[in-house]
Amino acid sequence: MAHRTRTTTDPARTPVIVGVGEITWRDKDPAQGLEPIALMEAALRAAQEDALAGARPHAGTALLQGIDALDVVCEHSWPYADAPALLCERLHIRPAHRAYAVAGGESPVRLLHEAALRIASGDSAVAAVVGAEASHTVAAAAKAGLVLPWAPKDGNARLLRGADICHPEAVRHGVVAPLNVYPLYENALSHAWDQSPAQALLESARLWSGMSEAAARNPHAWQREVLNADDIATPTARNRLIAWPYTLRMVANPLVNMGAAVLLTSLEMAQELGIPPARLVHVWGGASAQEPRDYLARDHYRHAPAQEAVLEAAQGLVDGRPFDLLELYSCFPVVPKMARRTLGLPADAAVSTAGGLSFFGAPLNNYMTHATAALVRALRQSTGDTTRHALLYGQGEFVTKHHALVLSSDASPPGVLRADHSVQTQADQRRGPVPAVTTDHEGPATVETHTVVYGREGDPDFGLVIASTPGGQRLMARVPASDTATLARLTALDRSPVGQAGTTARADDGRLHWRFAA
Repeated sequence: MAHRTRTTTDPARTPVIVGVGEITWRDKDPAQGLEPIALMEAALRAAQEDALAGARPHAGTALLQGIDALDVVCEHSWPYADAPALLCERLHIRPAHRAYAVAGGESPVRLLHEAALRIASGDSAVAAVVGAEASHTVAAAAKAGLVLPWAPKDGNARLLRGADICHPEAVRHGVVAPLNVYPLYENALSHAWDQSPAQALLESARLWSGMSEAAARNPHAWQREVLNADDIATPTARNRLIAWPYTLRMVANPLVNMGAAVLLTSLEMAQELGIPPARLVHVWGGASAQEPRDYLARDHYRHAPAQEAVLEAAQGLVDGRPFDLLELYSCFPVVPKMARRTLGLPADAAVSTAGGLSFFGAPLNNYMTHATAALVRALRQSTGDTTRHALLYGQGEFVTKHHALVLSSDASPPGVLRADHSVQTQADQRRGPVPAVTTDHEGPATVETHTVVYGREGDPDFGLVIASTPGGQRLMARVPASDTATLARLTALDRSPVGQAGTTARADDGRLHWRFAA
């Protein structure tokens, strides 16, 4: 940890996080469930209570009533026609900036970054970022045939689907859900890292075991059971295979009822409210970049240039020193596995403070708001003259959108928080030529990456191979569930099929099918 360095930054424009609030609604009876807008309100009120803990007496409701910038994270479980308006009505506020974010797991990080920039520019005095999901209640109500007496849903709402952004060939093969796409990176990268499938699986399981330990320490986590690596990696009736090599316990769990909120002000306002300095968390700065949205339009699956550029830029803000605390997005193991290598972290690094999307829970786009709350609480534990830095890294879609933000127990050096935080140029410079997609190649090809998709009973539905033709084109090919020999080679633990030769041929279903060479 570095020694604290006091800066001369104008306190009227120094953005600080003053309060965080979370609510985890555990009642399994859907008739008792809280709708998302109610969870958001509860989280904001909890954030205000947190901010004013230890503040001067009679600070009252100065924060919530003073919100002049409100950002609501995109909500899926019960989409409203205008969630920000409903929330403002509940709080009796009229913020000058009121916005509903586009979907993306990285969006809370971006919203926090933008809120800090508004404060730094003098455009905002009190900013709030909030989100919530009630997926567990909604699913339970549907199963019970219960009509929820909540605010009306938007009948015209159309939530983002993978089919909206993926190549038509990916749609035709039915590989347009994150559950099926992230394994393509996992299998390509483990081979590039010279790991056998068994070694890669063990790394994932150990990483996830550590997250279960973090979740067990977090009172807001949905699941607080410590699991060992075998519990996570071994397929069972309660831990079925989802998409090779991921089991149920390795993927995000969206069936939760959760809300989280973050309140930001200027340092000057925090001082006026009498909030103790030790409870303030400073927003330093960060970086953002994207990959092409269509995952077939990427040069390969052995790296993510946007992620690399974003993390390296964030590390540069602390002069390359190790971060004391981390929240590396964890929808699937490959994401933090890539990130820890870029950051130079050991295999046993604690990559989540909140507990990860599998165990803490995955309130869809809003997880990183909860992660922010966990990091804020941990940073407040700083003692003495040491500065502690935390990295908040989120990503969205299919390893597509990346945003990182550095939080600290002390103020940043001048110039660290910049409006221009894009590192898109640096990311684009790392990319090679993108193979053209062919849909009619019948003949020899080489495995680029692969997965096997499983049904709810744990049996294979189909295998999927992305392969390279001798002419350098890219194709997708299916393996039917009946071809058990080929599926066995795709799921062998001793040797990766990446780089192995095979052939494609048009099948009766109109798609290319894959067979390995003898």
